Amino acid sequence: MRVLIALGGNALLRRGEPLTMARQIANVRRAALQISKLADRNELVVAHGNGPQVGLLAMQAAAAHPQDTAPLDVLDAESEGMIGYLLEQELANALPATRQVATLLTRVEVDAHDPAFAHPTKPIGPVYTQAQAEALARRHGWSIAPDGAGYRRVVASPKPLAIEALKPIQWLLEHDAIVIAAGGGGIPVLRGPDGQKRSGVEAVIDKDLCSALLAARLGADLLLIATDVEAVYVDWHTPREHALCRTSAAALRRLEFPAGSMGPKVEAACDFVERTGQRAVIGSLEQIEAMAGGSAGTQITP
Repeated sequence: MRVLIALGGNALLRRGEPLTMARQIANVRRAALQISKLADRNELVVAHGNGPQVGLLAMQAAAAHPQDTAPLDVLDAESEGMIGYLLEQELANALPATRQVATLLTRVEVDAHDPAFAHPTKPIGPVYTQAQAEALARRHGWSIAPDGAGYRRVVASPKPLAIEALKPIQWLLEHDAIVIAAGGGGIPVLRGPDGQKRSGVEAVIDKDLCSALLAARLGADLLLIATDVEAVYVDWHTPREHALCRTSAAALRRLEFPAGSMGPKVEAACDFVERTGQRAVIGSLEQIEAMAGGSAGTQITP
């Protein structure tokens, strides 16, 4: 079975944890051990988030060179390489030496006229108090938005249109490698007027939507979205809350979920199921084997 595993931000940093390298390595090791449980019987592609990391890189770049802001596409590439390395190393440590792991920087085409560029919504970086966020927004010209009890920087998040590295990913899968690709939603690029040249653009693509597109283009049998909750919940944080065990994409489309957390995951899962007729599942990283086997998480079918 060909499986694309989309790791939520909790794979690298849980809410409230310090953004230290030691903490990130410990969380990556935990994620790699879970992923390795599926490696014997499946072809695996692993995608991951990068929100906290790319935000931190942006802050570091601004502090080092206040007059020379680092482009977000370059920071996306930096974070994709860093996180990919950590995942690759820990997966290699968890697997037999005969199983190869490879990380690919992945360019993803977006539309220059996507309305997302006029309405930034994608959170990156740490969570701040309102006063801290407003001060940083004034200093750096950021857009900010509420995130839980605090505030975060938000940037444009255009929809992914095409994956630029499909052939190398296919080749690696055919040669029994586990592929880490489209990290952080990939590196956003625009197609030039000649239809050939590409250029980077200031944006961060949603990891889940890009994972769904990549899974569909690769002919995956399963899109597995691993997060920090056991399933998709309806009426979350109310007396009526309950988990959805099995449902259809059409049924999920009729429900509403928070845009900053479960919403993109549900949209991505529905997109994949509707596009391919295959199965998607959303649930806890700790139950990854059972999710793939169909007995845990929210199982989503056509």
